[in-house]
Amino acid sequence: MISPPCLMIDPRDLTLPWMQGDASMGVVDLDAARGDENDVLVLPPFPLIGIGNPSHPLAPRMDVLVESPVTLESLTAAIMAQRPAALVLVQLLRAIEGMDMQAALVAESMAYGLLQGSEGHGRWLAGQSPAPPMPAGRVLMERDGDRLDIILDRAVADNAIDRPMRDGLREAFELAALDPEIERIMLRSEGRAFSLGADLAEFGTTRDPATAHAIRMHTLPAQAIARCCDRLTAHVQGACVGSGLEMAAFAGRITASPSAWFHLPELAMGVMPGAGGCVSVSRRIGRQRAALMILSGKRISARTALGWGLIDAIMDD
Repeated sequence: MISPPCLMIDPRDLTLPWMQGDASMGVVDLDAARGDENDVLVLPPFPLIGIGNPSHPLAPRMDVLVESPVTLESLTAAIMAQRPAALVLVQLLRAIEGMDMQAALVAESMAYGLLQGSEGHGRWLAGQSPAPPMPAGRVLMERDGDRLDIILDRAVADNAIDRPMRDGLREAFELAALDPEIERIMLRSEGRAFSLGADLAEFGTTRDPATAHAIRMHTLPAQAIARCCDRLTAHVQGACVGSGLEMAAFAGRITASPSAWFHLPELAMGVMPGAGGCVSVSRRIGRQRAALMILSGKRISARTALGWGLIDAIMDD
């Protein structure tokens, strides 16, 4: 059953400007919809969800096509719980499709900063309990001829990325991007998990969105990774979450262990991927599946990731 804030939409109505400010999402039944790929659609400001026939000529115009392991009911619940973040996300993904990668990263950071100041993110921060102190992480670099290995080394915290690791990753990828003699770059990690993403204990340390955007532009590894991603290979094992997945997704080739799983949980926190993932993941698996992962917050297995093109092969560690 579709909840009241969701609209069942006839695609013919999408030829008119939208003024549905109270809606959280719109659903188009592609089994019954009429229209063709030449129709000029005016997309609403909220997520447009397609159900049914993925081969329908209007299917590519949807923000999301519902497919396993996500259900319409779970997707609806996740969007309604963080409606402002969902709206910002789909509008960003529409805008950056086909945009220059560096420009898209700037747009992502500004959109992320907008959500940092939102009520939804504030509620999530208020509900967090102080985390016990953990040893600081580090990033190792090993050079062998034309190959550079970049290794996440904080296994005790399942490679949650803290500030020292973030800075170390930026430094390592800046080096790789600037040195033409480095022809192969390998990103991997120690321990049972590739990465649990950004260290949650550091969320909320900078509350001013403009200041936080300026910091991201100078410190996030994504800008440097994007400049050398054609030389990058990544191998992931266990959990590959949040910013860990966002960075790995830039790689030209990604392999994963059979037990690997992938998760973008940011929407439930009132934000969205902000370490480059809106750019890297959408360019790997397409805008619609990236939106499906982010909006639903659903974990996917290595087998599903392989089928979607998020990884290129499954192999033992």
